[in-house]
Amino acid sequence: MSLRLSQRTIVRLAAALSVLVSAACGGGETPVEDPASKTADPPADQGAKGAPSPHTGMLSEEAFKALHQLSPEKVPPGRGQKVEIEGTAMYLSLPEGKQAPLPALVVIHEWWGLNDNIRHWTDRLAEDGYAALAIDLYGGKAAITPDEAMAAMKAVDEKKALATVLAAHDFLEKDPRVKASKTGSIGWCFGGAWSLKLALNEPDLDAAVIYYGHLVTDPAQLKAIKAPILGVFGNKDKAITKESVDDFEKGLKTAGVEHTILRYDADHAFANPSQQRYDEKAAAESWEKVREFLAAKLKPAK
Repeated sequence: MSLRLSQRTIVRLAAALSVLVSAACGGGETPVEDPASKTADPPADQGAKGAPSPHTGMLSEEAFKALHQLSPEKVPPGRGQKVEIEGTAMYLSLPEGKQAPLPALVVIHEWWGLNDNIRHWTDRLAEDGYAALAIDLYGGKAAITPDEAMAAMKAVDEKKALATVLAAHDFLEKDPRVKASKTGSIGWCFGGAWSLKLALNEPDLDAAVIYYGHLVTDPAQLKAIKAPILGVFGNKDKAITKESVDDFEKGLKTAGVEHTILRYDADHAFANPSQQRYDEKAAAESWEKVREFLAAKLKPAK
């Protein structure tokens, strides 16, 4: 009996075999991207006021995971819209039925780039009441293989990227659709590091969420942070080690920065359903903690 594999399955298997030992977020083995997470940009006329897709919004973790398992041709369009900020295309998703001023978030992608996983996250945050702006630090590129991701990450000009992140924050404060009442940032892996960098460089930021990103541990540098920090890490992570998280926590305490550090018995990239190391239980538990943190820091008291 012969066994025939679909083209998508073959691509997945090939990607799995290409796992590298690299420094995606400071070293360690790199997760593998699901090819289904790279799709074309949403239509230019896909506005945030349009009817939300039945596959996006405030989903359970199980439903969020299922969304990432769709074949490329079945991935629903995002509910957000493309915006251009100082020459950089970004993805803005607004909460339906709510008017400015809104609590707002700068959403920063993993080392894979601004792909469907990040758009799904951005829509998910919008459905939770935030004006969510996913930035693109790769100039429109989205990587599929670790080689592509590493090359894209290494090509990032830090000075230019910082200007882009700060411009995104400024957009959320000034755009008439948003006029952010309070602002925060959230990022994963490469984006987690940039969420921390935004906190280090933007005194008006009100909250920052760092999912297993490369860390700064020097209290002298961390003193620049004005925003409360929520760090989310996996104890099995070989890139962002338990020891480095310990040093980060100590540095924040010494610097007098308000912070909460969450640790899960999980590996790097555990919150991305399109990755092999996805851990549904840890992802669900951390997401609820992130929701609570962001609501407490960014949303007006009821």
